[in-house]
Amino acid sequence: MAKSLFDLKGRRSLLTGSSQGIGFALAKGLADHGAEVVINGRSREKVEAAVTTLRDEGYNASSAVFDVTDAEATLAGVNVIEEEIGPIDILVNNAGMQFRAPLEDFPGEKWEELLKTNISSIFYVGQAVARRMIARGAGKIINIASVQSELARTGIAPYTATKGAVRNLTRGMCADWAHHGLQINAIAPGYFKTPLNQALVDDPAFSGWLEKRTPAARWGDLDELVGAAVFLAGDASSFVNGHTLYVDGGLTTSL
Repeated sequence: MAKSLFDLKGRRSLLTGSSQGIGFALAKGLADHGAEVVINGRSREKVEAAVTTLRDEGYNASSAVFDVTDAEATLAGVNVIEEEIGPIDILVNNAGMQFRAPLEDFPGEKWEELLKTNISSIFYVGQAVARRMIARGAGKIINIASVQSELARTGIAPYTATKGAVRNLTRGMCADWAHHGLQINAIAPGYFKTPLNQALVDDPAFSGWLEKRTPAARWGDLDELVGAAVFLAGDASSFVNGHTLYVDGGLTTSL
């Protein structure tokens, strides 16, 4: 019984923005617990490379190349998955971007791009997938939030705004869809070594500050996000809904 709570065999997961970084780590983690994974991204080359890597390791993986910031492309992409690959049991809304600049000089076009990538994509994909899940009376949606859903830092105010929206959209999805049998939650990573954070990883001053600021005194390793994803994707979280789970080494708990 205990093992079955974290067993994802027979379940299919779509992960957006999953050809690298957090998305790929989560895809591999879910696959390692038995799930079939569908890798999504805009670059066919990167998506196919990720799928090949997973298949070479013995995992059941498929590709779905479409732009999650485009509502029509997203609906079409989800329909293709559902009709040609199979029903989506688990959705991980991971696609995201970062852009750093002082708020007074922040380019308007980057503001719009952040909104589309970090929050509109969750609405578009979440809605398209949830319609199918609602008809089936079950489904898991995991949105990737951030410690910036709770805290702000100099130079990334627009990113902080989008991640705060992710946290509240997760709550709203729960309010609307939980009674249909769906569980919608979020994972809020702290600082992990990813391509998105490479500039910070390579900055000795920032890394030194982070190690002092974080109670765990280090950067997170991507594999440390897998347990949270497996928990929220499986039966163990059947009565967890609208929750944001911070995986941050204690960063948001102390001054």
